[in-house]
Amino acid sequence: MAVIGITGGISTGKSTFCACLREIVPNAKFFDADHAAHQLVDLDPEVKREIRHEFGSAIFSSDQDLNREKLRAIVFSNAAKRRALEQVLHPRIRRLWSTEAETHRNSPDFFFADIPLLYETGGERLCDRVVVVACSYRTQLRWLMERTSLEHSVAEQMIKSQMPLDEKIRRADHLVWNNGARTVLAEQARCLVALWQEQSWTKS
Repeated sequence: MAVIGITGGISTGKSTFCACLREIVPNAKFFDADHAAHQLVDLDPEVKREIRHEFGSAIFSSDQDLNREKLRAIVFSNAAKRRALEQVLHPRIRRLWSTEAETHRNSPDFFFADIPLLYETGGERLCDRVVVVACSYRTQLRWLMERTSLEHSVAEQMIKSQMPLDEKIRRADHLVWNNGARTVLAEQARCLVALWQEQSWTKS
């Protein structure tokens, strides 16, 4: 069955869309890149060493827990530091989900990979289809500020640090527009699942 990449911008509703998919196709396999990144930082000693080397010991608490807010503030204000963190995490995340995807190809169920930086890391080449979950800039900014309690200027900087959403939309196979109620998002998910179930899958 198909490997479907789910991507979009920060706070455009990717996780909510995946939750809708889980309800429609409960047997599907899901990979969450953000969750994988958290696990790598928390459980992989080598990852912790590399982050400490790049960002210093002050980024960790006395209990050796990563201060994610402090790290986020650094990487979204410093492009070089952001790339350094990506070089630590993204090759590992890509290995994890690409291995799972290839293993799952002979399964009768879907494999969904929620990868915020799918295009930035070239991960779309491993997918049969890519869905971009998007919304208006105003909605994205409001949701990001509500979710993180960031100031307006910082939230804008975080959004602008990513690949433009219009570019992701241009490159996608499917666009899901998430500017309203969850029921509207769920209906789009149902339509896409029905479409995919009708198609035969061959990688180009």
